[in-house]
Amino acid sequence: MNDLVSILTPTFNTEKFIRLTIESAQNQTYTNWEMILVDDASTDNTVAIIEEFVKKDSRIKLFKLSENRGNGFARNAALEKATGKYIAYLDADDLWFPEKLEKQIQFLKANNLHFTFSFYDSIDEEGNDLNRRVESPNPLTYKQLFFCNYVGNLTAIYDADYFGKIILETSQKRQDWRIWLTILKQIKTAKPVPESLAFYRIRKDSVSSSKFKLIKHNFGVYREFHGYNLVFSILLMVRFLFTQLIIKPKCIKKV
Repeated sequence: MNDLVSILTPTFNTEKFIRLTIESAQNQTYTNWEMILVDDASTDNTVAIIEEFVKKDSRIKLFKLSENRGNGFARNAALEKATGKYIAYLDADDLWFPEKLEKQIQFLKANNLHFTFSFYDSIDEEGNDLNRRVESPNPLTYKQLFFCNYVGNLTAIYDADYFGKIILETSQKRQDWRIWLTILKQIKTAKPVPESLAFYRIRKDSVSSSKFKLIKHNFGVYREFHGYNLVFSILLMVRFLFTQLIIKPKCIKKV
């Protein structure tokens, strides 16, 4: 069955990247999708660029927020509008390989799964290939995910008929990691498609490029999301940092 995939894309001042991102969705060999873009009150030409695509492709839908509410709020707003069986994430500066959706849907169905993700390659802000591939344990267990987010947001797909729409508090950072933890707490393990299917863009001003912000937000996952006390959260962060600095680099391959 050719099930509908809802692609969620929050946007904010991404005029430099959004055209290529939308085109990477349009280039998919799997064509039964809707792309739901929620603009978080951009002040550049992001909305105008998206509107060009909306006029030509009925699968692309734009919703505009009247004030800036943050990436998490915009992503949740997109999820609420989604009508597909499958939920996929594509941030406004990332890119998919043309076979990305087709291969993942086939993988889900062939293995009777309700959630999967894939490996991904990295590019810089100008789109230059950094020759770096990020892989993950296979299979990925809840315990492994608990100490490190191995799931690239731009690669994840889950079955909304099975899990329901997973909406989390927008005030909490690392929303993507919290979603995967919610899923794996239920299914215990996950299998990635064991190949790269996307390009993750590393930007100078991104949260992932700031080590201090990353530590702060990851600590919040243990303290706020899991609800652990301060001392135990600090101990968990020590284990997290060990995994992040010693174990995860082994998953990064030169290509």
